[in-house]
Amino acid sequence: MTDLARQRQAREVVWTFCFLSGLLACGYGVIFTVLDDYHNTYGISEKGLGVVVGIGFLTSFLGQVTIASLADRGHARLLVYLGLAVNALGLVLMGFGESLPALLVGRLIMGLGIGMANPAMRCIVILANRDSIGDSLGKLLAADVTGFAIGPLVSALLVPLLGLRSPFLFIAALSILAGGLAARLRVEETSDAPRERFAFDLLSDRPFAGAVVMATAVFVMIGVFDSLWALVLDEIGASDLVANIGITVFALPMLFLAARGGRMAQRVGPFRVGTFGLLAGAGFMSLYGFMPSGILMVAVALCHSINDGLTVSSTSVAAGMVAPPERQAGAHGLLGGAQTLTGGVAAFAAGFVYEEWGRQVAYLACTGAMTVIVLFGAWLSRSAWGLKDLPGQASA
Repeated sequence: MTDLARQRQAREVVWTFCFLSGLLACGYGVIFTVLDDYHNTYGISEKGLGVVVGIGFLTSFLGQVTIASLADRGHARLLVYLGLAVNALGLVLMGFGESLPALLVGRLIMGLGIGMANPAMRCIVILANRDSIGDSLGKLLAADVTGFAIGPLVSALLVPLLGLRSPFLFIAALSILAGGLAARLRVEETSDAPRERFAFDLLSDRPFAGAVVMATAVFVMIGVFDSLWALVLDEIGASDLVANIGITVFALPMLFLAARGGRMAQRVGPFRVGTFGLLAGAGFMSLYGFMPSGILMVAVALCHSINDGLTVSSTSVAAGMVAPPERQAGAHGLLGGAQTLTGGVAAFAAGFVYEEWGRQVAYLACTGAMTVIVLFGAWLSRSAWGLKDLPGQASA
């Protein structure tokens, strides 16, 4: 195969699996913006909704730390397709759920599907273009954010016409169709399978452990943001339109900046970019507790998104740069598992704190937790503070 053909194939693989990753995120985006509908229509409490959001994170954690490493043994593509199918089943159950137990089961199954598929996707795109880890992982982040942002738009279009279950069924059907079309692609699989069944031994490497710790700060932020956004905007009297537009506004800068941010992390140093970017993100989270209107919440979200678009992919880039090539799926499964476990705990805690003490305390607690976590991760990774580009390549 010529270099030109290889590059074309790599681009096709990266963009295709970015699209599949975006579909997984789209289903979650729908859940995020119908939380208040579940509350108002079925009388489910804020605490219950926090558990619904959180349980998906927890099952995703189990999938990523127990199943994802199979992708390093030549099963990456299979895990992606199985994950898409399992996630689609969870979406169907969420669509027909009208009680807290039904929603919990659907969200649990969705989380498991996402946990199976996401690390395998990262493994596939890294192996497809090994010299551009930052660019590939940045594009995956952009795809995730785009899918997450499209979810509310799908809800806004379909729910008034076809009811609350329609966006879930639509995304489930599209996921199965897209997975079938993507099956024709040839993807590179790892041939040197690791002896270790799980990836926990990688934590003995301090820079990798630092990347994992810093990555959990991202999901403290996501867990709190996701579980409170619709509820807080409803509290301050903002319309559903403002809530949905706010998600789109948050997503757009990340869509255009994520790939650039991944390249910047690889060139400047992922631990440097991650430390300063996440500390700035912690500062933005505190501001949400004090904004008196939906418009100001959206304005803060726009600035927050620009910062995140340029910086949050740095933790995945760091893990990809310090983990062995033959263990990328296990490494990203462990990192993603730690993130989703943290996100689940953060979502549950945010709902509880918000209901008991209000939004200011909830957001300030998030800021404090993120700051401590980021500084600890930076301390662990201090020996790799100057790491740039790929191991073995000249620094830019």
